[in-house]
Amino acid sequence: MFKINAKHQQPGLISAASELPEKQRKRLENSWASTFYQEFFCRINEGAFAALYSEVASRPNVPVNVLVGLETLKSGNGWNYAELYENYCYNLQVRYVLGYNRLGDGDFEIRTLYYFRERLSQYNITHGINLLEKAFEQITDAQIVNLKVRTGMQRMDSTQIASNIVSASRLQLLVAALQRVERILSEADKVRLAEVFAPYTQNSAGHYTYRVKGKEAVQEHMQEIGQTIHAFLMDLKNTYAAESSYQVLKRIFADNFHLLESGPHPKENKELTSDCLQSVDDLEATYRTKGDGHYKGYVANITETCDPENELQLITKVQVAPNNVDDTQLLAEALPNLKERTGVKTMITDGGYCGKASDAAL
Repeated sequence: MFKINAKHQQPGLISAASELPEKQRKRLENSWASTFYQEFFCRINEGAFAALYSEVASRPNVPVNVLVGLETLKSGNGWNYAELYENYCYNLQVRYVLGYNRLGDGDFEIRTLYYFRERLSQYNITHGINLLEKAFEQITDAQIVNLKVRTGMQRMDSTQIASNIVSASRLQLLVAALQRVERILSEADKVRLAEVFAPYTQNSAGHYTYRVKGKEAVQEHMQEIGQTIHAFLMDLKNTYAAESSYQVLKRIFADNFHLLESGPHPKENKELTSDCLQSVDDLEATYRTKGDGHYKGYVANITETCDPENELQLITKVQVAPNNVDDTQLLAEALPNLKERTGVKTMITDGGYCGKASDAAL
């Protein structure tokens, strides 16, 4: 059951912060923690997240503003979840920014953070709405007004984000995809297909490809595994077509092979598209060559104010997309939202943003 957290607005007379010596208490109140609490935490619109919770009377949720605050601190400090939880339990500044006055208040299990992130992801997939993005934009818009930031002039640039994946060859990816399918089979199917799967499941995909030496040998193995995968796709379709591992195998087969009358035939490297599968663990990562660099993953497109008369500048929009999305498309997609929210009049970019989509939007 969803419940708004307003307890932090009425701090207790006795707290961990109030018991500090005056000098240390003032340092705390003038530190980043105070700024984070006032300019970020207090501006989180918890009501926007109510859709993630049941309307049936039940145990109240862990406060949404605490969960959003923790996710933000985790990213900002580069913590893993264990480090985040340790700081949440024992770090006075972290407790302070989340509105907790005493150590021990607001106890919850770390898996709650995993569940919250899962709910956010599922809601985004189902409704096409990124609640965290909406929350950050609402917070930024309030900061713009409060801090009197001029938004007529803004600048935009993009950067590559590497996916946390192993750089694998085509053959290695095919073997890995086959191994994933073998794991989901029923015991009867594992026994029935054991002999055919055996060459690909005895060792890791990396070990399999390590033993294949030379371009001709790789081509032979590609041809052989293509025939094997095609046979499996036909054999297992009726029973496993809805399984994600089967769907990945089907996609990677389509990425890497032509299906001719004589059977599967490996595509040439130059025939592969930028959106072909880069990893069996990251299905959205894409491949891009930009300048002299080759990247697998995503692109982040950042917009911020840049009026020289501003005392400080604020990031007004963050976009993340597969890295084969052009800058011109990202600019075109961002402009309507930026115009509506901030009234931007001048946008400064590099030449990569010039194109039909962005020209029409501008």
